[in-house]
Amino acid sequence: MGAQTLAPWLQTQLKSLLSQRGHAWLLSGPSGLGQFELALALARAWLCEAPSEQGACGVCGSCHAVAVHTHADLCMLLPETLSLALGWPLDEKTQDDLDSKKRKPSKEIKVDAAREAVTFTQFTRSRGTTKVVLVFPAERMNGITANTLLKTLEEPPGAVKFILATEAAHQLLPTIRSRCLGHTMHWPGFDEGLAWLQAQSEAHDDTGGDKKPAKHTGAIAQKDLQTLLTAAGGRPADALGWVQSNQADQIAQNWQALPKAMLRGDAGALAEWSPAQAIDALQKLCHDVWAMKTGAQPRFFSREDLPFAATGQTGMYALAAWSKELANAARTAEHPFNAGLMLESLTSRAKLALASK
Repeated sequence: MGAQTLAPWLQTQLKSLLSQRGHAWLLSGPSGLGQFELALALARAWLCEAPSEQGACGVCGSCHAVAVHTHADLCMLLPETLSLALGWPLDEKTQDDLDSKKRKPSKEIKVDAAREAVTFTQFTRSRGTTKVVLVFPAERMNGITANTLLKTLEEPPGAVKFILATEAAHQLLPTIRSRCLGHTMHWPGFDEGLAWLQAQSEAHDDTGGDKKPAKHTGAIAQKDLQTLLTAAGGRPADALGWVQSNQADQIAQNWQALPKAMLRGDAGALAEWSPAQAIDALQKLCHDVWAMKTGAQPRFFSREDLPFAATGQTGMYALAAWSKELANAARTAEHPFNAGLMLESLTSRAKLALASK
C-alpha cells in the first residue's frame, strides 16, 4: 500500500501519529492490521520535503526515493528473507553471499545488520532534516541484535527517528519496549474491512495477479470475501494475502467445512494446504472450540460450522493439550518433513481432541 492507498483505518492512525512528538515508536498488534504499511507511511512522511498532516506528498524527490527503495536517509532493518521478498536492497557482501549460495537468507534480523543501522545513524544526513530506521518484524531480533540497538534507540544522534513494528510485542526485550512510545494498532470494523478487501480484490483481479490457477474464475464473490475475512479473524491484510497469492478460492471453499471434516478425521480437507497453513487453520479451530466451551463467541468460524462443544473437563484438558502440540508444531512447520504424513498426523490429532467430551 502506497501513501495514497493506505486503508482508511491506517490513514487515521498516521494522522494521529504525525501530530505527536517522539523519536522512537513501537507499533504493535496481531498480524494483518498493517503495521509495516503504517510504519513505512510514517517514515515516508518524516522524510518528505513537503509533508502535510495527512502524510507525505507522494511527488517530491524524497517520496520517489522511498518508492524506488533508494533513499539514503532510510535504513530498513528487516530479515533477509523479507528484504528479498519486498525488494529492499541488501548490503553488497550479503547479496554476494546469497548469490553464490554460500548460505540461505536469514529469517532473523542479524546482529551485523543492526550494527550497520547504528553506523547509519552516525552519518550526516543526505537530504532533508531527519534520518529514519525502520525495524520489522521487531520480534525477529534476537537478544544480541536487540541489545546492539539499545543505546542508540535511547539516545539517537542528531535528528534520527526509529519505528519498530511488531506482530508479537511480548517477544521483545522489556528494555526495547521501554525505550519506545507505544501505539496499539486499531482493529477495523468488519464492514469497513470487508469494503476495503472488496476494493483490493477487484484491483488485484483487474491486474491479473501472478500465475492465476486455471480454476480462478474472476472477481471473488462477496460471500467468499466474508468467509476469508472471518477466517482471518477480521484482519483485512491477512485476508488480502490469500487473494494476492491466488489462494482465495481454495480457502473460501474449504473453510466452512473444515471443522466437521476434522471431527470425521478427513485429511483430504487439508490436502491442498501446506503444513504451515494447516497448523494455522487448526490453531484457529482450537481457539474457537475452546471459546464456545467457555461461553464466548467464536472468532474464525461461524458457530453453526463448529462441532458441538460439550463442557466436560476431559474435553477442556484435551483442547489444552492439543493447543500446546499445535504451538510446538508451528515452530517446525517449514522443516522438510513429509507433508502428506504430517497432514495425516495433524488430522488424526484434531479428531481426537474434537471428539473429547
